[in-house]
This record gives sequence, structure tokens and C-alpha cells, in this order.
Amino acid sequence: MSHGARVGPNAILQTVAALEARGGRVLAERVLDHAGCAGYLDAPPEEMIPEAEAAAVLRALPACLSPLEARAVARDAGARTGGYILRHRIPLPAQLVLRVLPASFAAPVLMRAMAAHAWTFAGSGEVSIAPARLTIRANPLSVPGCEWHCAVFETLFRRLVSAKSAVREVSCCARGAGACVFVIETG
Repeated sequence: MSHGARVGPNAILQTVAALEARGGRVLAERVLDHAGCAGYLDAPPEEMIPEAEAAAVLRALPACLSPLEARAVARDAGARTGGYILRHRIPLPAQLVLRVLPASFAAPVLMRAMAAHAWTFAGSGEVSIAPARLTIRANPLSVPGCEWHCAVFETLFRRLVSAKSAVREVSCCARGAGACVFVIETG
């Protein structure tokens, strides 16, 4: 892992929001304290953050919560991150174009855009795309199941490509694989 690599702050910001929605500030404090990132509760990050900190927060979820709760919080945080991207990072004209294109055209366009901006969710990981597949080699934010990533990607695909889109991880760095591989089904 590159200690200088950075990712978007939403990995932490939206995880805090999901934790607070589920169990208030007390739950957010417990998880961020475990991750060594408690300072972000009083001073939320406004710029890119070290990938190691984002990874620590995502990995603190299964360490501090039951498996079911950890998955739910990670998925909620990922959906919130996807919502943030839609509201603030993808221009509305581009969203409108993607929504009217057939899924077979919109999906590859969205995949290329995601690959071009992969540093925000993959840090030092190496991202590659293929039809209906996104791969992150040496994913620094990998947690078994990568629920946060799945929810981010699924939110984007459901809003921009097809409401029937689903994303699942079929290979995971956190489970010993060399890459996290996400399969994207659009309907």
C-alpha cells in the first residue's frame, strides 16, 4: 500500500453519517476511535484523505459491529457516497444523457468515467474495466465482501444506467485474492 495515496473523503464522511443514523454519535465514536480516526468527528475531512485512514474506518466496521450491522452500515455509507457523487460530481447534462441511452451504451460510458476517476475509490489500487466487470488490483480499501464499493457502484448504475442494476463482488483482496472483481448486471 502506498502511504502517500489518497482517496475521496466520502469513504469516511458517509460512513460517519451511516453510523450516526444507525446508532448516534456514540456508535460513530466507537468505530472511528477503533480506526484511529476519531479526530474526524469534530473536524470532518474536506479534501482527499490518506487511503490508509479510509481503509481503517471501513475495516473497523466488522471489528466493532456484528456481521449484519457492519454490512448494513457499509452498504448505507456506499449508497450515500453514490448519492453524493450524483449530486456533486457528475454534471446533470451527463446524467441526463446516460439515463436516456440504452443500458448497452450507457454502461460502458459510465465504466470508463469510473475508471478515469478511480483514485477517489481505489487509491493506489490498479483499476481496469471490461464489459460488465470492474477490477481493483491490490485494493487498499478491501474488506471481505467490499459492501461499500458494491453500494457505491450499484447506486451509480441504478440511477444512470438501469434501475435493475446489481453489483456483486466475485473476488476479494481481503479474502486473499489478488484483486477485487465486481460484476455489474444492468437488468
